[in-house]
Amino acid sequence: MQIRTRGGRHRRRMTLALPAAAAVVALVGAGIAVTGSDSAEAGEGPRISTDAQKPAEPSKSELDRRVAEAMKADAKSERSLVKDPDAAASDSDGAPSARIIGGSETTISTAPWMAQLHFKDSTGAGYFCGGAVIAPTKVVTAAHCVKGIKWYESGVVVVGTDQLPTDTGQKDANGNPVMDYHGGQTAIAYRQWNHPAYSPYTLHADVAVLTLTSSVSVKPLPLAQPTDGALYQAGLDGKVYGWGRTSSTEPNSASQTLKVADADIVSDTNCAAAYPDGFIKGHMLCAGAAPTGSDETSETTCNGDSGGPLVVSGRLVGIVSWGDENCSAAGKYGVYAKVSTYSAPIQSRVDDANWNYDHTADLLARRASDSTMFAWTSRVTSLSRTENMGNFGGYTLALQNDLDRDDYADILNRYNGDVYWSHFVPTAEEWQHKLVAKGWGKHKAILTPGDVTGDELPDMVAVDSAGTMRVYPGRGNGGFNAPVSVGTGWGKFTMIRGHGDFTNDGKADIFARASDGKTYLYKGTGVATKPWSAPVLVAAFGSMNALVTTGDVNSDGVADVLARDTAGKLWLYPGNGKGGFLARKDFGTGWQAYNLLG
Repeated sequence: MQIRTRGGRHRRRMTLALPAAAAVVALVGAGIAVTGSDSAEAGEGPRISTDAQKPAEPSKSELDRRVAEAMKADAKSERSLVKDPDAAASDSDGAPSARIIGGSETTISTAPWMAQLHFKDSTGAGYFCGGAVIAPTKVVTAAHCVKGIKWYESGVVVVGTDQLPTDTGQKDANGNPVMDYHGGQTAIAYRQWNHPAYSPYTLHADVAVLTLTSSVSVKPLPLAQPTDGALYQAGLDGKVYGWGRTSSTEPNSASQTLKVADADIVSDTNCAAAYPDGFIKGHMLCAGAAPTGSDETSETTCNGDSGGPLVVSGRLVGIVSWGDENCSAAGKYGVYAKVSTYSAPIQSRVDDANWNYDHTADLLARRASDSTMFAWTSRVTSLSRTENMGNFGGYTLALQNDLDRDDYADILNRYNGDVYWSHFVPTAEEWQHKLVAKGWGKHKAILTPGDVTGDELPDMVAVDSAGTMRVYPGRGNGGFNAPVSVGTGWGKFTMIRGHGDFTNDGKADIFARASDGKTYLYKGTGVATKPWSAPVLVAAFGSMNALVTTGDVNSDGVADVLARDTAGKLWLYPGNGKGGFLARKDFGTGWQAYNLLG
């Protein structure tokens, strides 16, 4: 196995009756209800009309056509591998490069998160890359497999199989070949992101994330975090997976069956010695035994493996990026993007569902005069009112979240003291509502910061009337496990807010404002029993009567804070990625007309 080369969604326009009551299936802990799959009974709550629409999914015929053309074009390609990053950038066809030689065949059960990426570039040339599913709608891969490609128009993702697609020899009604995916599931990426620091010349920051139009039912692969330095110790056992070339000299030698190769971690010293002009310490790593110069005695990556995962102790530690022109060149290791360095921005793309699907955080605001809720879409430097969501009279909470990780923005509501999770179900094309907790009318704070417990699933945090904080670990499907008590004394704060990573370490953080306006950052630790580090004073929000955290509003990859002053002006405080803020931005006046922001 060799590796290293990029070798209609449902419309939510409908009415939504939010419930006044729901049937409780089970109680877990103090006041928390975990409900079943049935929707709650519709009550007399508000009715929401939502106009946002995701792109439509192409027909199977179109998917088959794309895959067949990409595979045919890729098989005919005679392009050679690049021997260093500079050569990759100057390659006339812009093709990525990467590589598995040696190794052994394996099954999808050993690597359930593996993804195949079939796509074409603007010239019509077909390519293939690997990838890894890290959340139900998210696939991580190499930036050189994404940058410059119109993925929604030309790409197809295949998961859930260890076999490459094969042509059945039949034609459908449109004259397109009928492909056999061997039990795999096809998907379309409607959003693509590559790290903004990615360079095709140095292959620095060679990481990307594709967002799928619908969830895939495979087990995700956890990310290595910035604190996981132990996973990069030289000699630690690693595995790399892919369908790439099995020969360093034969272009058309992709493996039909998924292969795995040993790829133990190589020290930075040895990696730098192998690539003195290309290796970037801290951003890249080498793995695997040094090739011998012969395919027969080497075990390494090659073309077609780009974007695939390097796995250590069950975590994604590296993304196949580049290597020598000759995959088996003596002493030339496979080079990977170091995931722990990039896990924070990758994670920010996982938890980025929003109201209009552009992955820039929006704002919900209820007008006081008639209790009408509106969705305000972020325009990066301003907000634009785009949707009338109906009457929200009687509601005291409306938090945006994506507790089931399906890339549809949901709402956590409190009505008559009870908390409900309202979520859109695309297969039924309707909103459903589940009771989360009863009798929480006097709770001082309820928030959904993101992953608090370190399992990459979104959680809920609540402070009761006595000032006790509890973390409710999310199950990733909208439900919660038994709460974990964090401690008392939280009642002294007038506001507790948080949604996203404000310190760029891959962990969710929160802010707490005291009665004098002093606002403290509680940095996330990823440990449920002690989820926050010691507080750090970061702002004086004494003149603010509302603080809102919905995520990354200005689309720079860092979570932000929206604050309303006593004059009714709204300010954006852009996060600086270190727990503090850049210079605030004026987001308009007249916001005193709204009495519920979320």
